[in-house]
Amino acid sequence: MRHRKKFNHLGRKASHRKAMLSNMAASLILHKRIKTTVAKAKALRMYVEPLVTKTKNIDTVEGKIHAQRTVFSYLQNKEAVKELFTEVASKVADRPGGYTRILKLGNRLGDNAEMCYIELVDFNENMLESKKPAKATRRTRRSKKAGDEAQVSEAPADHSVESTEADS
Repeated sequence: MRHRKKFNHLGRKASHRKAMLSNMAASLILHKRIKTTVAKAKALRMYVEPLVTKTKNIDTVEGKIHAQRTVFSYLQNKEAVKELFTEVASKVADRPGGYTRILKLGNRLGDNAEMCYIELVDFNENMLESKKPAKATRRTRRSKKAGDEAQVSEAPADHSVESTEADS
């Protein structure tokens, strides 16, 4: 029985799965975004996020060297480890987890597999620019009372009359 075993094996043996996730993680760190299937992206997210967490809260030089060697044992790519500990670590220093984002794209032609982009959250400039400040006003579904409507309707009319008098 496989009760409480929720890891997705992705139809591969353990050594193949480990090599695939290692290569995908290195590509994600180097390129900041990769295109893959949704199942592989979810497995990759579980693989990468603990590695990114290891780059945070390092106090001593020995601690940093230990963390780099630990991450290298997972990634097997010096450039990816260097990128992770320099550029990525500085951007995610204040983020309390959730370092990756999965954006679904649709189905792939041929085998109809669900495709998606998986990306590092702090490196997508388009998403960072699209953040708009929240509106300060609160709206309600309830209708206003009759007395309140009369006061509200008078206020803008008086304001517009005052503004036209000030302009002339």
